Amino acid sequence: MTTTRLRHLGELAVPGAGIGAVAGLAAVGLALVAGQPVDWALATGFGLGLPLVLAGGGYGVLLASGVLTPGVFAPAALYWLVAFPLARLAHEVLVGLLVAGRPALPADVLGFLAYQGIVSLGFAIGFSWLHERVVPTWLRRVRHRNPVAAWLYDGYLRHAEAQWRARESRRRARAAARGPGRPALFRSKGE
Repeated sequence: MTTTRLRHLGELAVPGAGIGAVAGLAAVGLALVAGQPVDWALATGFGLGLPLVLAGGGYGVLLASGVLTPGVFAPAALYWLVAFPLARLAHEVLVGLLVAGRPALPADVLGFLAYQGIVSLGFAIGFSWLHERVVPTWLRRVRHRNPVAAWLYDGYLRHAEAQWRARESRRRARAAARGPGRPALFRSKGE
């Protein structure tokens, strides 16, 4: 893989990595609010933030590679079903290493991973929602120098246009079902 190609993919990893970094900062804040010592809070922020930065960036690379499709939630949920429990396991190990000087694993690793798999759905929803709002703006910004970003941006535009057409079709169908003589009790914004 060429240096240029790696740079292009790296640019597309930035939004997801940024979301992972924000999650790490949120972990620091939550740890401090919960009354944890500052060193533990910083360790938990780094221990969770680093794996989420890597996983979030990986998500962007998979989108850029065409493995994942913009605007489709199921693949994102499956991605985070694997990535989030692994990030949490790395978090546990790193916090033990940073705070106590030795890596720490949960007592029941399989139970821990299963529980984190359940929790991953909530993280996937939040990540996907935020990612879908940040990425198009980022792609519009870098698409002129990054052909992969231009290709992905076009994919986002096609998805948005399809969503708009489907919404307009539903709106027209509702209006036709009401008939010309029946007033609408509740009109949507676009009517």
